[in-house]
Amino acid sequence: MADNIIPDTESTLFWYPELKYKYDFDKGIDKPLLMRSYICYFLDRLQSMFKWNNLPDTIPTNWLESYLLVDGHCCVINTEKGLFATNGGRGAEPNEYYIPTKFIVTNPWLPESARQTYTVNTLDGSDNAVFVRNDTYTTGVMPLLTKYCSQMVENDISMNIADIWSRATVALSAADDETKASAELWLKRLIKGEIGIIGESPFLMGNVDESLRVNPIGTVAGTLTDLIEYHQYLKAGLFNELGLNSNYNMKREAINSNESQLNDDALHPLIDDMLACRKEAADMINKMFGTDISVEFNSAWEENEKENELMLDQMEHATETPEETSDGFVEETEGIEDDTEFTEEDTEVSPETQTEDIITEVAESIVEKVEEIIEEKEGDTDVSDS
Repeated sequence: MADNIIPDTESTLFWYPELKYKYDFDKGIDKPLLMRSYICYFLDRLQSMFKWNNLPDTIPTNWLESYLLVDGHCCVINTEKGLFATNGGRGAEPNEYYIPTKFIVTNPWLPESARQTYTVNTLDGSDNAVFVRNDTYTTGVMPLLTKYCSQMVENDISMNIADIWSRATVALSAADDETKASAELWLKRLIKGEIGIIGESPFLMGNVDESLRVNPIGTVAGTLTDLIEYHQYLKAGLFNELGLNSNYNMKREAINSNESQLNDDALHPLIDDMLACRKEAADMINKMFGTDISVEFNSAWEENEKENELMLDQMEHATETPEETSDGFVEETEGIEDDTEFTEEDTEVSPETQTEDIITEVAESIVEKVEEIIEEKEGDTDVSDS
């Protein structure tokens, strides 16, 4: 039982035993407890990141992912009871890339024959187990979660302090016990809503010599707003590292779609590496043990992948340009039969050609108008001569 939880003997809330306890707020925030809760909840979210298909019953997906996410690696071995994923230690001589070639399994719950040293990563076909990596350097996500979650824990405490300080708009200081008692009585009556009797209390009389001072306290509204923005920044940074677009709006105004997609390219490298390592392990397991295991993105990560593929297809389709013939005519070859006859109406006219035609028509009309004016003047001259 946590130190900041005390039994609530009067509560009969539901059957779950932990719900029969109440928290003691006098002890403040338990930082280790808050840190564990952050990490566990993010690990719960990451359980939906990948979807494993055709795994044997002896390898539950959630515990396979737990090994990979937390430890950064695991090893799939073949025992008399089937395939198992287990943790262990790497060691022995490295291969030509200085990668350990042995994996030591000491899991006491596995059959005794399975507790041995297995050969992995030899690259010569002598392996009898498959080393599964979460990422290229077998780091896992714990360093990443620890970094962001620890900062969020500290920020939670800062927000809690700022929230508490927001209750105090002024501080009353008394020089003697009588003034202090008068101020306390005034505060009690103020809480009850009896503000109309302030003048009848000893409060004002006790403050003739300014023994009671009212000290205004600066507002914490701006500080609390900054802390909330910082918390959103930390959470968005962690989600972005894990491949989910969680933009934080520091502009405090509406943002357009282009601004909301500025960091899309940064979302993929880490999760793509994690998926590639899992696919590599699945192929090795299938080759070594004759299974048909596959892995792919799941949940929100799968939706993002589909959207990205659709966007790429649209971009590729938009960049496709028709082929241009030697005569300068644009010709589309797809969907048109060879015996199709092109007429003058079907020929596309470029903007430059259209401009030249317009200028020519205007010039011809001007010339015709000038000729008409000249003819009229010549006619007028002949009449006057006669």
